[in-house]
Amino acid sequence: MSDWLERLREVNYAKLNYILIPSTKEERERFLNSRSAKVFQWSLNVVFTFSREGRLLLLFWMLLSVVSINVSFTQYYVLWSVLTSILFASFVLRWFVDIKGLKVSVRSPSRVTRGEDVHFTLELTNTLDVPIQALRIERPFMPWDGTYKGERPKLPHLDAYGTTSLTTLASFVARGEHYIDAFTIRALTPFGMCLGKPIATEGKHFLVIPKIANVTHIQIEQTQKYQPGGVALASITGESRELVGLRPYRPGDPIRDLHAKSWARLGIPVVREYQQEYFTRIGIIIDTKGGRSDEPVFEATLSLAAGIVAQLSRGEALLDLLVIGDNVHQLTLGRSLGFLDQALDLLACVDPKKDPELMELQPRISDHMERLSSVIFISMQWEPSHEHFTSWIDSQGVRCKSLIVASKRKKDRLPPTDATIIEVEDIEAQKELVL
Repeated sequence: MSDWLERLREVNYAKLNYILIPSTKEERERFLNSRSAKVFQWSLNVVFTFSREGRLLLLFWMLLSVVSINVSFTQYYVLWSVLTSILFASFVLRWFVDIKGLKVSVRSPSRVTRGEDVHFTLELTNTLDVPIQALRIERPFMPWDGTYKGERPKLPHLDAYGTTSLTTLASFVARGEHYIDAFTIRALTPFGMCLGKPIATEGKHFLVIPKIANVTHIQIEQTQKYQPGGVALASITGESRELVGLRPYRPGDPIRDLHAKSWARLGIPVVREYQQEYFTRIGIIIDTKGGRSDEPVFEATLSLAAGIVAQLSRGEALLDLLVIGDNVHQLTLGRSLGFLDQALDLLACVDPKKDPELMELQPRISDHMERLSSVIFISMQWEPSHEHFTSWIDSQGVRCKSLIVASKRKKDRLPPTDATIIEVEDIEAQKELVL
């Protein structure tokens, strides 16, 4: 009984509400181009031609139509006739209400943190020498994970040659690429029951990235290891370097690296180019097994990984981020080779379509082991395969620090292990984490 109730708690009811709505822009466009969708869309367009007040009046008119049928015993038909005239006149006048002189655009960030507010800023400019009155702004339909915050933006008046900005807030709880359709702006008809011809902004693409956990300290071995061939683009911090050649001087190059003989021979400044061959290199391996069945734990796991990358990227170590899912996704960053944003972009698009088998993927990551000083292994479960995998890492001469992300309800069910258990609730509450 308790297991059944627990499964009910884990159901994503918000996503179920949108089960019949295509999730991607391409799928929605394919659906909207179908014949049945065009009929449905035409019906919706007629309804939403009316303003919010007009739709309420239209509903009242439909109810009044029923009670006005018997003209012999009631006089409701008089009121019905008046309302019909108003609605019909508003519907006809909408063709003559145009705001061609209005220019509108929308701005939003390219990256949005999961669960945090995102600002959509509308910029409106009146290019006419007369003011524009009674503007209504319609926000686009949200995907299942999106929620608007606050009231709809309002603009009752825009002066001649005037410019203004309006902001609406929203938040998103699902990682990955997002697209929202256009914001539309229309003017009310004289009776205020219908809306005129629309002006639309462009749609907006953005990426929802995981929230960065508040990791304040990580205790991990950071010995240097030989990197065959060196890392030519890495920043210099004082370790021994190997000369790889000469190249033309670029602004910012150290004066001590100038090669006087080549400068004299070629007539242009020439500098020595070095590359380092000994680095501290830390692997961060994320096991996505169990991510499909427990979404909150999976999101907390990626948030923890983002926090670890953010903390370690402040130092001088190279970081190899390996996400084990259907494939092994690798990204190297640190020492000017990559940036935190790139790691967040990778974590934003992780989708556990099936549970990976760690031992099957072992040969595919074995080439990375010889370059690593240590490994941080993050998982959501702890099974014999995880124990064998971490033992194999240790057998390669690489120190492995194992972390398990689990909820308070489930952590007591984990088998005995030396791995550190991090609670989902602590990650979500942004508590300081010392690992």
